[in-house]
Parts: sequence; C-alpha cells; structure tokens
Amino acid sequence: MSDATTSGRLAHHFESLEQQHESALLGMWAFLAQEVMFFGGLFTCYVVYRNLYHDAFVEGSHHLDVFLGTVNTAVLIGSSLTIALGVRSAQLGRPRATAGFIGATIALALVFFGIKSVEYWAKYEHGLIPGLAWHPEPGASPQLGIFFGLYFVMTGMHALHMLIGLGLMVVVGWRALRGRYGPDNFIGVEVLGLYWHFVDLVWIFLFPLLYLLGRHAH
Repeated sequence: MSDATTSGRLAHHFESLEQQHESALLGMWAFLAQEVMFFGGLFTCYVVYRNLYHDAFVEGSHHLDVFLGTVNTAVLIGSSLTIALGVRSAQLGRPRATAGFIGATIALALVFFGIKSVEYWAKYEHGLIPGLAWHPEPGASPQLGIFFGLYFVMTGMHALHMLIGLGLMVVVGWRALRGRYGPDNFIGVEVLGLYWHFVDLVWIFLFPLLYLLGRHAH
C-alpha cells in the first residue's frame, strides 16, 4: 500500500487498490442505474404517446433517414469495440495503445455527431423542429409535433451524454499517455468504458424505435 500511496494511485480513504477499484465500479454502476431510470422515463413517454397517436408516429418515422441512422448505429458499435480495446490495453500496461484506442473512439464519436448534425439540419430545412422551425407539409398529422418533440428530446439527451463522454475521453486519454494507468490501476479507463457502452446501448434502443418501427405502414 505504501508504494501505491507514494505514486499517487491510491486515495487516502482507501486501504488498497483493490478496494478503490471495487468502490469505483460500484459507484459507476449506481450512476448507470439512475441513468437507466432517466432514459426509462423517456422511453415510457414515447410508448404512451405512440399508442395514443400511432398514425402520427408512423408518419414521423418516414421523415427520418434510415440510411444515416444505420450508419450512425454502425459507428457507435465500432466505438464500443475501440473503447473495449482501450480498456484491455490499459489492463496489459500499454499506455500508447490505450490512448490510441481512446483517440479512435473520439474520432468515431465525432463522425456520429457530424452525421447527426446533417440530420438535424435537414429537419430544420423542412420545418420539422417544434418551437423553432415548425411548418410541416399541408395535410400532416396534427400530432406530428409530438413525435418530433420526443425525437429531439431523446436524441438530444443522448447526444449530451455523448458530449460528456467525449470530454471524459480527452482527460483519460491524456492521462493514459502520461502512464497513469497500468495492470494494477486501470479503473479510470474501465469506468469510462462502462459509461460509453451504456451510451451506445441507449442508441441501440433509440434507432429502431424512432427510425424503423412502423416504416412498413403507409
């Protein structure tokens, strides 16, 4: 414990690196549990309104670009792989590889943001942003605004969580380059990986609900 303390890896209120590791994991899982409740509320709201205004939600899904959504899904799945490889590299004591995989995850996240900005801009041009630019085509369902309101709230909150993750990755990647992580101290990368996997999982649910469900109907 003395060596760990002098190297700055062990916080003073923990007795060992193992205890510190387990506490950090427990804290992250507790945080993710409340995040599940937060997004669960949004998904519940979506399900309720979809049942009330099914036709409007089917109409809304036809305004979304399935190709761009599919590409973004593949991008996020790829980012889950790169962050997992980053965690593994930290466990093996390979700081440059750890930073490299985190950098690759950042790059994929930026690709996601780029594609999502194209989608948002298209909705702006077509007047499909409630409260900002709302002038849908004549004959559109009166409840179409509910669909797009939920679309922007749900994808916007997901994007906000991604943005927070990007900031964390910059910090963790920099620390990895400086050799702060190794086989006996990789918790910083591991909890980052858990957070990013959760963000990716949220999108795995958002994509079919918003883009795919009901597209067979006219």
